[in-house]
Amino acid sequence: MSMLSQNQAKQQLVEAAHYLAEHGLLFRGNHANLSAKVGDNHIIMTKGGSIENLTLDDFALVDLNGTVIEGEMEPTMKEIIEMHTGIYRVRDSVGSVIHTHAPHVTAFGVAQKPIPLIYEPLLRFGVSEPIPVVPWAPRGSRASVDSIIEIAQNHPGLPALMMANHGVLVFNDTPMRTASLLGTLDEAAELYIMAASLGGAKELPAQAIDQVKERMMAFGSSR
Repeated sequence: MSMLSQNQAKQQLVEAAHYLAEHGLLFRGNHANLSAKVGDNHIIMTKGGSIENLTLDDFALVDLNGTVIEGEMEPTMKEIIEMHTGIYRVRDSVGSVIHTHAPHVTAFGVAQKPIPLIYEPLLRFGVSEPIPVVPWAPRGSRASVDSIIEIAQNHPGLPALMMANHGVLVFNDTPMRTASLLGTLDEAAELYIMAASLGGAKELPAQAIDQVKERMMAFGSSR
């Protein structure tokens, strides 16, 4: 993973935010929070809740201990910094983290129901386990953050999770790849819901994970 400069991180996060808005991955309040790693110990993070008109000035520099180094963050954003920094601390490969209330994925979170492996494109993002729902706890609380970090630390086949009765958190190597992962995950959730009218979605066979990896290696694909 090549390290981004602060300006590159801001530009890529703005592009990712536009992708989220254009693909219906925000709820009606346009709330989301996005971050990207810059250097070994710092991240660039959105400083406000709404990303409807995100610009290069709408970010703060934060260290991995959760301290705001440059810029001002809204009080409600300070509440969830640890949700981002905790993932970076335990998953070296992560270069970006995005939290939204993408509608179809969040439906599973509200139902407290994991999303099974029913959609092959998810395997191309390294997903090798059903997307879990962490137990409900207030957003940004120690209980909520600890559950999130446990997934990131102990389940390398999971670049995403749902927060019960709240929303979704995804993490990958770049902002756009993270946004694309979210789009694919929301699509999988939507297809699962649609398939219910046809008798229900069927899970991929266990060997599909290795088969897809082999295909990706054979054709030089990263996705």
